[in-house]
Amino acid sequence: MRVLVIGSGSIGRRHHDNLSALGAEPRLVSWRKAGLAGALAAMEDTEAVVVATATDIRLPLIEAAATRGLPMYIEKPLAFRPAEVEAIAAAAAPVAGRSMLGYMMRYHPAVRALAGMDLSDVFQFALTIGHDVTQWRANWRFSESYAARAEGGGVLLDLCHELDLAACLIPGLAVTGVESLGHPAFPGVDFASRISLAAEGLAGDVSMDYLTPLLHRRTTLRGTGRMHDFDFAAQVYRLTEPSGPRLLDLPLERNAMFLDAMRDFLALASGGGTSGNPLIPRLDLCLGSARLVADAWSKREFIGSITKEIP
Repeated sequence: MRVLVIGSGSIGRRHHDNLSALGAEPRLVSWRKAGLAGALAAMEDTEAVVVATATDIRLPLIEAAATRGLPMYIEKPLAFRPAEVEAIAAAAAPVAGRSMLGYMMRYHPAVRALAGMDLSDVFQFALTIGHDVTQWRANWRFSESYAARAEGGGVLLDLCHELDLAACLIPGLAVTGVESLGHPAFPGVDFASRISLAAEGLAGDVSMDYLTPLLHRRTTLRGTGRMHDFDFAAQVYRLTEPSGPRLLDLPLERNAMFLDAMRDFLALASGGGTSGNPLIPRLDLCLGSARLVADAWSKREFIGSITKEIP
């Protein structure tokens, strides 16, 4: 299958390489060099499209691909404004059942294990993720990245996988408030955010930051019958029941998640059978999560600023 990858940043290159490994015929196009006209021209000779550009320039690409009947793999987040989520949902509707949103964490073995458990007793939850953004990659500067933009940048959008996981595990969540910390050098960009969420009979929060010195990533679900404490950074997954705690063996090879997601996308795009993952992020099935992310971004309330130097 011929697949056009639009966006030649680190994630676009990863998708290109994974597509090659899976036997597809990918073509990588740099948005900065090709622009909209070049990207649209490249769509004339492809069977599917991966959209790995900055979030704020995707709508015309999605409209063009959908008009041509091309299924899409769209990097997360889908959009950061609620109105744009709805515009994309309407434009992509003809191919949404054969398209995917890039929530590759839905292929994590620990996430799949959690989703298969009985969580009906949960009354509180907390999901956290963070890492010093200046340490992410070699030869990379935050100030020169998409993340430093007031429109479409910031930690809430960058690390929104945790919001998606909350939506997967606990249906019906609504945003009740968002507290964010900014930086005087980057107006409108959140460097730490805490999103308060609630559904009938339970409440919790999702927190993310660009600041902590070492990677942390944890999901805690507290219920009346059991507690799930999953440390994704340490790969330690603890389930505590009345009989006591036990550890779950759920090994991970990180790129396997990307490969599994892309394998399912190729299957969807070609009309074949997918892996059977019940959490498959098919575009038409995860619009609720996309709406939750955009709603949270629109409700950010900046309550202060950090002083850490961010190059």
